[in-house]
Amino acid sequence: MRPVTPISILAAKLEVLIQKTASSPAPVFKAELQQAYELANGLDAYVDRCTTPESPDLAKLVQRTQTEDWTGRFAGGETVRPLEQEMLSGHVEGQMLKFLVHLTKARRVLEIGMFTGYSALAMAEALPEDGEVVACEVDPYAAKFAQQCFDDSTVGYKISVRIAPALETIQQLATAGEAFDLVFIDADKSGYIDYLNLLLSTSLLATDGLICADNTLMQGQPYLSGPTSDNGVAIAKFNQAVADDPRVEQVLLPLRDGLTLIRRV
Repeated sequence: MRPVTPISILAAKLEVLIQKTASSPAPVFKAELQQAYELANGLDAYVDRCTTPESPDLAKLVQRTQTEDWTGRFAGGETVRPLEQEMLSGHVEGQMLKFLVHLTKARRVLEIGMFTGYSALAMAEALPEDGEVVACEVDPYAAKFAQQCFDDSTVGYKISVRIAPALETIQQLATAGEAFDLVFIDADKSGYIDYLNLLLSTSLLATDGLICADNTLMQGQPYLSGPTSDNGVAIAKFNQAVADDPRVEQVLLPLRDGLTLIRRV
């Protein structure tokens, strides 16, 4: 898989530098560079090994996602947007979300942006029997793919999939007076601020509810110098908006590509 997080990108760049300096006569420099590479390259793998393994259902979902031809699906018009296997939340983040469900004693979870359903299924595994995940997904093909995975799992019955633009779905949920104990945002980055404002200005977020926003490091783009992508610009604006918002307190965790935890004050 290609590097998509700050630490994996750093490891890849250090590996290139090691190859370029292979014939360098400076052994001390080469040794320091090698250690820097090992620090960066070994971190994710070590964290993964020390984290409770994912369930067989989650492992099966990963395998299905990784073997799907997402580029071909988009080229053939089956998906409405480009999709790639790297969009999976993954093992460690999935386990983190399960922990948050347990710690908050959540019964109702709202997921804004589902892809093939890894995070939705992970959170569903931590919910009580009568718990529910309402998962928003704009792409019908991805939603169908995820639903098949849910149907083959032991807790998929706890997940309700809504196919529509996420802002449209959550506005409907707000109008209906729905409330959620935990909200996971992992959709279009340009919509993050709108999602947050809607959650905070309505009763969608329960009194002691928790918001988790994914990809808030966006490959390091928000704090790097030089050119950045549209997503990098959107995330930088979102991070600043959260930091400036007196309604909340937050912490940005350097987990995978960044996970920000937000709560009302």
